[in-house]
Amino acid sequence: MKQIVAMGGGGFSMEPENPLLDQYILKQSSKPKPKICFIPTASGDAEGYIAKFYAFFDKEHCEPSHLSLFRPPTRDLESFLLQKDILYVGGGNTKNMLALWREWGVDAILKKAWEQGIVLAGLSAGSLCWFEEGVTDSYGDQLEPITGLGFLKGSHCPHYDGQTERRPAYHRLVSSQIRRGMAADDGAAVHYIDEGISKIVSSRHNAKAYEVWYDGKIFERELETQYLGG
Repeated sequence: MKQIVAMGGGGFSMEPENPLLDQYILKQSSKPKPKICFIPTASGDAEGYIAKFYAFFDKEHCEPSHLSLFRPPTRDLESFLLQKDILYVGGGNTKNMLALWREWGVDAILKKAWEQGIVLAGLSAGSLCWFEEGVTDSYGDQLEPITGLGFLKGSHCPHYDGQTERRPAYHRLVSSQIRRGMAADDGAAVHYIDEGISKIVSSRHNAKAYEVWYDGKIFERELETQYLGG
């Protein structure tokens, strides 16, 4: 079973007092104590970001680790990653992250991991990367389209409610440059199984996901979301 949990935003780095999304990700592994590996490439392997990961996951029933491409733990990155149960990709600069992944061969390893049933997850850049296309602020001064890994069909826009310019920018790009796709608010996560949507969950009462497409005009459909808080 191939699984991807794509978060518009949230998790330990954005909601340190709200464990719901990260605990949901841990539950998607079949292992009683899953090995979860953080991949913080998009942040330049920021030490503070890595510390936040361990501060949360050290308290959970799992075995946390991280992969740094600036300080690699081994030359055999494939063996290192494929022994994990969950690979969790952090946020930051999507363009730089994808460039480094391709240089190191991480993109190919991630595809192999996905096909072998290792759970892939992430937020922001770590959500956007799994799709064919998406909306990124990687270039600095404005939101622009970017090509992702293409594990999932269509386009993606994270932080849909978290940044005022996201929704209009995604509407503009879907109507002119990129494929129809999925937008997710901060605190919302779209859980894909075998490339299809299995469930949409949220750590906030009002966080949602939306299907967005163009057919003479922009259409946006709010999708059913399960709040994880009960």
